[in-house]
Amino acid sequence: MSSIRTLAAALEEALEDLKDYDLRKFCGRLRGRPAGPKIPRSRLEDKSPVEVADAMVSAFTEQEAVRVAVEVLAGMGCKDEARNLETAAGQISPASGSAGSAQDPHFVDKNHLELINRVTCVEPVLDELLHRGVIQQECYDTIRSLRPRQAQMRELFSGPLTAGRGAKDIFYEILQKQQKPLVDDLNGV
Repeated sequence: MSSIRTLAAALEEALEDLKDYDLRKFCGRLRGRPAGPKIPRSRLEDKSPVEVADAMVSAFTEQEAVRVAVEVLAGMGCKDEARNLETAAGQISPASGSAGSAQDPHFVDKNHLELINRVTCVEPVLDELLHRGVIQQECYDTIRSLRPRQAQMRELFSGPLTAGRGAKDIFYEILQKQQKPLVDDLNGV
C-alpha cells in the first residue's frame, strides 16, 4: 500500500486490491453480517471498490468500516489483505476533534454523567440510532417509554452503548449534529 492519509482511502485501496470475484464475495459477506448496521444491496451490488468503501463509511464510522472490513476479509480467507489493511490503518493518525484514539477513553465514556444529565432531547438521538442500526426497534420502543429523559439516557448507556467503540462513535457523531453546543462545551471548545 502507498502513503495513505485517511482511513477511508486505506479501505478503498484494500478493496481495489481484491479480484472481482473476491469483491463480490466480500459484499455478500458484508451484507450477511448478523450485527451492526445493514447496508442496502443496491449500495453494494455491482459497485466499484470506491463505491463499496463509501457505502461502508456512510453506514459505519471510518474506524468501524475498517474494523468490519478486516473482519470480513479475514473471515473469507483473505488474511494477507486483512493484515495489510490493518497495518495501513494503524499508520494513520486519528483526525483531530474526533471522539478519541483507540487508546484514549472515548468521549462518551469520559462524559457519561454529563451526557445523562445534559442531553435535552433524547428522541431525535434515538431516531438516528435506530436509522443507523445501532439499536433495534424493541430497544427503541423500550427507551422511548421511559421517563424522565435521564432514565432514557441511563438505559441507552446500560445497553446499546456498551456494544463497543463503533456504537459510541456513531452516538458521538449524532450528538455533534444534534447537541453541538453541549458537545463543544464538554470538549472545552
